Amino acid sequence: MKPSTSLYLHIPFCSHRCAYCDFNTYAGQESLIPAYINALIKEIHWIGNQTTQLSNYPTIKTIFFGGGTPSLLTGTQIDSVISALSSAFALSPDAEITIEANPGTTSPKKLDEYRRAGVNRISFGVQSSITEELRLLERAHDFFAVIEAVSTARKAGFDNLNLDLIYALPEQTLQSWQTTVKRILDLRPEHISAYALTLEHGTPFGRWASRGLLPIPNPDLAADMYEWTMDYFLQSGYAQYEISNWAKVNTEFRMQNAESNSSFLIPHSAFICKHNLQYWRSLPYLGLGAGAHGYAGGYRYSNALRIKTYIERLTNHQLPITNYPLTPATVNKHKQTLKDDISDFMINNLRLVEAGVAESDFRLRFGSGLLDVFPKEIGELIGAGLLEKKTSEFCKNSEVYRLTRRGRLLGNRAFEKFV
Repeated sequence: MKPSTSLYLHIPFCSHRCAYCDFNTYAGQESLIPAYINALIKEIHWIGNQTTQLSNYPTIKTIFFGGGTPSLLTGTQIDSVISALSSAFALSPDAEITIEANPGTTSPKKLDEYRRAGVNRISFGVQSSITEELRLLERAHDFFAVIEAVSTARKAGFDNLNLDLIYALPEQTLQSWQTTVKRILDLRPEHISAYALTLEHGTPFGRWASRGLLPIPNPDLAADMYEWTMDYFLQSGYAQYEISNWAKVNTEFRMQNAESNSSFLIPHSAFICKHNLQYWRSLPYLGLGAGAHGYAGGYRYSNALRIKTYIERLTNHQLPITNYPLTPATVNKHKQTLKDDISDFMINNLRLVEAGVAESDFRLRFGSGLLDVFPKEIGELIGAGLLEKKTSEFCKNSEVYRLTRRGRLLGNRAFEKFV
């Protein structure tokens, strides 16, 4: 079977950098977008040439434009990037192509152009429906802009939309969070992501909280919000397939794991994010753009962070690069050991709350049984009520180990066992 991989393209431009954000983004540098797109296309061809020289080069099954605010790019710019990808790689004809967008940065013309360029999935950064909470987060939109953005996307022909939400905000109440969730469901998205706010070191939110200027979110209230969300989404027809992600129920989606020659089912929905599933299954993906991370060819690697540095490295490309999947933009690389890959596999796969870690997949991937490698760790987690053993509904003839409901709340305590 021909292997498959995914492409992540980082677009680091923002009109405004929000106070909670710790992503590699830059505000006020939009004048560099044309030069950045040219550099990105050069990197696409660089890594594409390496990829097609592999003895069994992979098919590209998903593409993800992340940021930053990729929706600051024009339709022509997105089209030029996708055209470069089409010429440099073997793209699957049914590839999932996602773009992240902020409400208020799209228009009917732009969304029509995105759709014609090949984008077939949009992820809108909504975060909240409450005006005061959006102001706290320094978001430029209000909820009316969200409604308009979703409506415009539907008219442009998009039938696969994700809406991103954040809960456990400072001074947020359970009632205000419930209001946001109910308003979001009224928009009938195919997919919903809901993440608890983390106060990251180095962000304004992190600094304000350390100085007592911002209330620290209450962990017990955050747990109440999460548990209510799990139940309410289920009642509303959304299957939770990952700790923070839900997809509208319609059918089952089978994904072949080419790395281990096995297959598994994600329950009840064809609207799971296939790109992110590549991460959670510890399968290869290529990262392109400033600050992008990748995992392929036995390496975990990352690119130069700053926009101008990235452009210069691709423009001059004076460094000799011989190892796939590295490019002139690569500044950090780590050759994975077997121990690294096993650890990553456990941490990533346990995020899949229904599919979990299948004994058969683990053995095919690593040549050893799960309990041969982690007998103590798994026993302790089962004893603590964080992990459970089930007969697999999704991977035939295998036992699976997955987080319990309590384990979803205390996921980090489970993950740290495998670090």
